[in-house]
Amino acid sequence: SGVIVSANGFVLTNHHVVEAADEIEVARADGKKLLAKVVGNDPETDLAVLRVNAENLPAITFGSSDALRVGDVVLAIGNPFGVGQTVTGGIVSALGRTGLGNNTFENFIQTDAAINRGNSGGPLVNLAGEVVGINTAMNYGAENNGFSVPANTLAATVDQLKATGKVRRGYLGVSITNLDRDMAE
Repeated sequence: SGVIVSANGFVLTNHHVVEAADEIEVARADGKKLLAKVVGNDPETDLAVLRVNAENLPAITFGSSDALRVGDVVLAIGNPFGVGQTVTGGIVSALGRTGLGNNTFENFIQTDAAINRGNSGGPLVNLAGEVVGINTAMNYGAENNGFSVPANTLAATVDQLKATGKVRRGYLGVSITNLDRDMAE
C-alpha cells in the first residue's frame, strides 16, 4: 500500500514494501496503473518515496501526530491480502511504542484498527482525513495490534528523500555501557 503525498507524483510507502522489487506498479483507487521508481528510501524508519509520471494527482494532507491522544478514533487504509482498497477503524491504543525490533528509530502509534499483510505503507488517518501515520507493522501474536510511523517523523524524512534520495542524520559517535570490573581495570 502507499499514499500520494504530492500532486506531481510522489508516493509514500514502507521501505520493506519495495526493497526487493525489480519493478513497481502503483494501482490507483480508480483502477489506473502507473509504473513507479524509487526516489529514495530510509531503512532506519522503514519509509520509501516513489515517483510516478503523472500530474494533478489527489494528494493527501498530513496532520500532526503530536495532536493524537490515546482513545482517538483512527482509520487504517490499505490493500490487505491483495483484496483491494480497504478501510478499517479503531482507536489509538498507545503512543511512543518502542522495542518492536522493526526499525532503528522506533516511536510507533499503536492502534487496534486492523492492519494486516498488505496494509504496510498505507495511511493511518484521523477523522478529518489527515494522515497521522504510515502503517508499518502488526503484532503476529495478537489480533488488532498494529503500529504506524507517526506523521511528525514522516515530514522531515519525506522531504529529504524527495530532495536527495536518502536521510542524513547527526551522529555523535558515543556509546554507553555498564562499567564492569574488567573494563575498569
